[in-house]
Amino acid sequence: MAKIIKAPRGTQDITGAESYKWQFVENIVISTSKLYGFKEMRTPTFEDMSLFKRSVGDTTDVVQKEMYQVQAEKGKDLYGLKPEGTAGAVRAVIEKGLLNEALPLKICYLTPCFRHERPQAGRLREFHQFGIEMFGPQSPSADVEVISTAKNIFDMIGLKNIELYINSIGCPVCRANYHKALTEFFRTRQEDLCGTCQERLDKNPMRILDCKSPVCSEISKDAPVILDYLCDECKEHFEGVKTRLDKLGIEYKVNPTIVRGLDYYTKTVFEFVSNDLGAQSTVCGGGRYDGLVEQMGGNKTPALGFGMGIERLLLVMEAQGIEIPKPIDCELYIASMGENANIKACELTNKLREEGFYVECDLMNRSVKAQMKYANKINAKTCIVLGDSELESKKAKLKVMATGEETEIDFENDLSQVLHDMNVNEIANAFSSELGADALNTLINFKG
Repeated sequence: MAKIIKAPRGTQDITGAESYKWQFVENIVISTSKLYGFKEMRTPTFEDMSLFKRSVGDTTDVVQKEMYQVQAEKGKDLYGLKPEGTAGAVRAVIEKGLLNEALPLKICYLTPCFRHERPQAGRLREFHQFGIEMFGPQSPSADVEVISTAKNIFDMIGLKNIELYINSIGCPVCRANYHKALTEFFRTRQEDLCGTCQERLDKNPMRILDCKSPVCSEISKDAPVILDYLCDECKEHFEGVKTRLDKLGIEYKVNPTIVRGLDYYTKTVFEFVSNDLGAQSTVCGGGRYDGLVEQMGGNKTPALGFGMGIERLLLVMEAQGIEIPKPIDCELYIASMGENANIKACELTNKLREEGFYVECDLMNRSVKAQMKYANKINAKTCIVLGDSELESKKAKLKVMATGEETEIDFENDLSQVLHDMNVNEIANAFSSELGADALNTLINFKG
């Protein structure tokens, strides 16, 4: 027997038993973002390596330690598997000339991302990110709209105990003074810093604040705070964000230690954090990157957005006991005895599927007994058995699998109406139950 090849470490297979959960979350994030005017974009899985060095930053852990680089077999082109979604989205917006359209430009995406790090719960080497990006507005209202989009997604899913932390990391003008203060502070403890942070000290001292080393984290607790160095414009912008969050009733806490792990951020940065995930607590993070478009060759354009990990979102939902409605089970299984009956079963199955019903028939040449066992395994709601006598009379007994109740029907003409009435009754019962509107919405969403 050939050796079984396993999935690479830090990746996972999503089988049919789990994929409905992903579809549920993906439907919510896309449909909710559409309410805010975001339209979906899809970009390549890999990009020119220089794109990430220019945008994410060559002093970040992402570029220095975590990126997967791909060398073309022929030639010297060096590519990187995308570690996050923003860089590729900005590249596409510039390349396609989308900033020439009406502003603000709003896009969203679902994309796989790749980072080489130690796999653990909530942190994989291949993970999936939902993101939104907005181009054009400078107003604090745009910051709050982006934050509100994320919060609305969490509310739609039903997440609880998600805390919003916000900060401002200023603009290049006020950050220059802050960098000077940070450098002077960390110089006094330079020998205690990890090797990576010692290199960052001259290049980008703010990266030290984001270091995961316990020693560096402890030293950073006494470091100068960025909020004390904001220029008047950045102070006014941050106050505008807080005022609007207050007006919308969105609770938040100011956390001056948030700097985010990527170099392109400016002014507002934020994180949504769950206490149900342990160390990997950040479910969503984002902020402004007003200089990134220009830095990547476009015209000067304010921009902002967020990234949300789908795997972490699902982990929080599981930790909080949020039940994801399962997709509809098979509505009808058509069992058959003999070649002619099997042909008729295939014909009826195809006809009913075209009308929008989930129907199955025998494809394995099983006995009727084995077919009925299979119908039970796939949780078929109803079943009919076709044989020579049924084909001659054009009537068969429809069996409700849960109760064993049987009703004789004209299978040529009545099946569609019977299945339709069954769905109507199911929705009506759900609506009148104590689950009420939530159950109705769930059924409508999953039954179309």
